Amino acid sequence: MGASLQMTTPRRKYDAAFREEAVRLVLSSDRSVKQVAEEIGVKESTLGIRLHRHREKHQDAPVPSEVDRGPVAWDEHQKALAENARLKA
Repeated sequence: MGASLQMTTPRRKYDAAFREEAVRLVLSSDRSVKQVAEEIGVKESTLGIRLHRHREKHQDAPVPSEVDRGPVAWDEHQKALAENARLKA
């Protein structure tokens, strides 16, 4: 009898700049981890882990005020998506 072959999706690797930008998108806006993850094409759990690690690493850093946390401009977001697509290719 033949062995069953499973089709798996190769694991995507994101560079540090992409990961930092993804965390920044969550921290600098009023969007949830789920919303940002869907927008940039990553799993919610992956982004959640990155956010958790960022907060642990920067726990002594001051929390930005509401004035400093303005939403990300749409064109910046689109550039990040384009860069993500380029890196995936």
